[in-house]
Amino acid sequence: MSAIATNVLAGVPAGLAGSVDAPRLSTDFLNRYSEALMLIEMAGMDEEFVADLQAWQSISYREHFRTSSLRCAASALAAYDRIDPARASAFEDVCRSMTRLVRTVTALLAETPQPKELPMIVEVASEALRRQIARATQFINANGMIDIAVFEDTVLQAQIDALLAR
Repeated sequence: MSAIATNVLAGVPAGLAGSVDAPRLSTDFLNRYSEALMLIEMAGMDEEFVADLQAWQSISYREHFRTSSLRCAASALAAYDRIDPARASAFEDVCRSMTRLVRTVTALLAETPQPKELPMIVEVASEALRRQIARATQFINANGMIDIAVFEDTVLQAQIDALLAR
């Protein structure tokens, strides 16, 4: 979905949505979770990756950009500070959920002997993490203007279809 469609659905005023100077959130933060997803999938096939997954660390959005050398770091922090506190809290809840999922799967992958259901666990956990990353990506791409606590792909698609039907 384009940023314009996301902004329309989020109720972002056209002038604000297109402002080049307005601070923007950055999806760079989510690379950390994408790395964990990759490690989970690889560790499910090769036990050598379990140690890398055990070394994986979660940090907050703010901490990520405070320590980042990216040019967009200051803008990403400024944009985060502008988000409605309830929406920021819901985003942080999603991040904590992703972290708990990574930690749980990591513990299962490290068990000796590994559970016989491990391939299915890895598959289900990977898909769940992938969906949560996508959900967080949509929130960031909408610059925090959507309510991630109630934001669902199917609802969004229905809203897009309704807009296109007009």
